[in-house]
Amino acid sequence: MSEIKVPPLGESVAEATVGKWHKKEGEAVRAEELLVELETDKITLEVTAEVDGTLSAIKAKEGSAVKVGDILCSIKEGATSTPKEEQAKVSASVDKISSVDNLSPATRKIVAENDIDTSRISGSGKNGRIIKGDLLEKSHISGDRTEERVKMSRLRQRIAERLKESQNTAAILTTFNEVDLSKIMNLRAKFQDEFVKKNGVKLGFMSFFVKAVIAALKENPIVNAELEGDTIIYKKYYDIGVAVGTDKGLVVPILRDADRFSFAEIENEIAILAKKAREGKLSMDELTGGTFSITNGGIYGSLLSTPIINPPQSGILGMHNIVQRPVAIEGKVEIRPMMYIALSYDHRIIDGKDAVTFLSKVKEYVENPEIFCLVG
Repeated sequence: MSEIKVPPLGESVAEATVGKWHKKEGEAVRAEELLVELETDKITLEVTAEVDGTLSAIKAKEGSAVKVGDILCSIKEGATSTPKEEQAKVSASVDKISSVDNLSPATRKIVAENDIDTSRISGSGKNGRIIKGDLLEKSHISGDRTEERVKMSRLRQRIAERLKESQNTAAILTTFNEVDLSKIMNLRAKFQDEFVKKNGVKLGFMSFFVKAVIAALKENPIVNAELEGDTIIYKKYYDIGVAVGTDKGLVVPILRDADRFSFAEIENEIAILAKKAREGKLSMDELTGGTFSITNGGIYGSLLSTPIINPPQSGILGMHNIVQRPVAIEGKVEIRPMMYIALSYDHRIIDGKDAVTFLSKVKEYVENPEIFCLVG
């Protein structure tokens, strides 16, 4: 008998929540096959089987809290199901499916979602066919007023805690500006094919904003600082967090030493981190730290918002939707691709003047991308 235990979860993380079990008791498992997911306040860990055998007992149910070293399950080592046994399981599944083949798609959906045994229901439809009304009446299923209770994942709980902590701790204010993206869009249109051919990745908007933010931080170092007690810590490095939305919540992986990256390196690193975030494979190191963050609500259609600081950072830049708007250019009205940008900042250490100056610098650099070198 082999016992599968909770593996190390990362520095300073001692507890996790059992997520989804991908195997049931009595099922055959193979070495390296995924058994269960564990959720921490930062990442989702995949726990796999160490040997071939049969999952004999699940010791930690979905939603339960576990610590490093706790037993998750036990596996009885040895040969798994024979081909003949596997075929029998497949045949049984086919028989079960065929028993509801004569149902309409809507009725079949209700049967599947509620695990209904149709053999116990008399159909009132043509030739005794089971219809939706039969299921609602006989199985006491409400088709209109259903509810589902889902316990918050540990990641979602931690997000809620950190957002509330940010509001309770920092004196958060937000200042706004707008940027004209005409030059960036023209550059992307002109050099996109060459950029992709050379670097294997598209030239997006985020790399321009990362570059602009870093340049503005260098001129306004207080925005890159952190408050610890009664001490202000000025960071002389630029670890930029880029918010990524996943089906489990928002995470903020870090571009470390982002000031050393080329445009292509920024775009490539963001793509890698975003993919890992969606797959729940970010490491603790990739989520820890950060001196300043950027979030882009524009990808979801947001026109304007007030982003919340990611503590212990002191500032976060919010990007928004690009909208064609009429603007005054040298006394004439022109239609330009405009974006509202927002800086939320901790007023305990950042004065309004510093915040406005920083955001104005971001605007200046974004509207004049020729300042940056696109080589590399």
